[in-house]
Amino acid sequence: MAPQRLWLRCEKKEFERRTAITPTTAKKLIDAGFEIFVERDDQRIFRDQEYEAVGCKLVENNSWPSAPKDIPIIGLKELPESDDPLPHTHIQFAHCYKQQGGWSKVLARFHRGGGTLYDLEFLTDDQGRRVAAFGYHAGFAGAAAGALAFAAEKAGKPLGQLEPYETEQAMVDDVKRVLGGSGKGLKAMVIGALGRCGRGAVDLFRKIGVEEDDIVKWDMAETAKGGPFPEILEADIFVNCIYLSSPIPPFMTRETIAAAGKNRRLRVVVDVSCDTTNPHNPIPIYSVNTTFDKPTVPVEVGNNVILTYLSRRSEGNPPLAMVSIDHLPTLLPREASEQFSAALLPSLLELPNRKSARVWVEAEKLFREKLGEAVKAEGL
Repeated sequence: MAPQRLWLRCEKKEFERRTAITPTTAKKLIDAGFEIFVERDDQRIFRDQEYEAVGCKLVENNSWPSAPKDIPIIGLKELPESDDPLPHTHIQFAHCYKQQGGWSKVLARFHRGGGTLYDLEFLTDDQGRRVAAFGYHAGFAGAAAGALAFAAEKAGKPLGQLEPYETEQAMVDDVKRVLGGSGKGLKAMVIGALGRCGRGAVDLFRKIGVEEDDIVKWDMAETAKGGPFPEILEADIFVNCIYLSSPIPPFMTRETIAAAGKNRRLRVVVDVSCDTTNPHNPIPIYSVNTTFDKPTVPVEVGNNVILTYLSRRSEGNPPLAMVSIDHLPTLLPREASEQFSAALLPSLLELPNRKSARVWVEAEKLFREKLGEAVKAEGL
């Protein structure tokens, strides 16, 4: 019987250093009879030689379009925008099932090429939970970015470029250093605190020294009454970690920010979920994703930019910085990749039986449903 082949593509998103398959996981797949092709990639946190050493076959960077059509292509972030048809099977985060901006055009590429999408976000176990997620490290890194942005705001300057850390401890030590030795005195609020992402955010705040009583932990029970929530404005840093699956009232709005005026304590908002283009975004105070080289954007209230570094304390609203980076776990690329890849391994081992294995059958069923919606939306 021919071995199951799998093609690990490079990542084209700027600053993305994570991977869906680490050398550790690749070795386990090869031991199980897989044949693994790995695109050379200087951006990936793992060196090409690490893959070669465990038996992977190295191929040229970004050569997947010419790969045999029967080899599934696995990556993390969405493909660069294009109208080119997609004839392969792709395993990745596509960010197109919740009607995000451009969703139907992404799926139309699969329709034209006859390919299949298995969205990593929707590979679930029999309890409906994702089999693999970056949630914990997303929350951990998001809280760290929020603390760094807060320190920068206090110093009267925008937060500069973020660089990946080798370990969680290195990140904790650096954040504490930037804050002057400890996060004591900070007040942080995390919504979605009981999920993987929320637990990561809470852990970061604890590890940098924020006192337990100053970490406000909300989840579904606290938000059931529906927003906006003035309590958010009473924290220094607010981190949103909810997974949005249906429309809900917004947690905060430009109007609630404006109404608070100088009484607002809040200085930094971190939207880890990053539903920027989702029509039901619960934090409708921003419209763009930020990046590692420009981690924050000013929040605008009407025509008033309430974060300005040229005149730090203008009349009315004090500064408010927004962090909306959609691949925060790459701040901890090695640890985040190892955790995600290990969790994904059992499902990958079922790839040879994907026409009968529940996790893959359900993922393809969802793809077909969304593909039908896209075909209709595009008039194809």
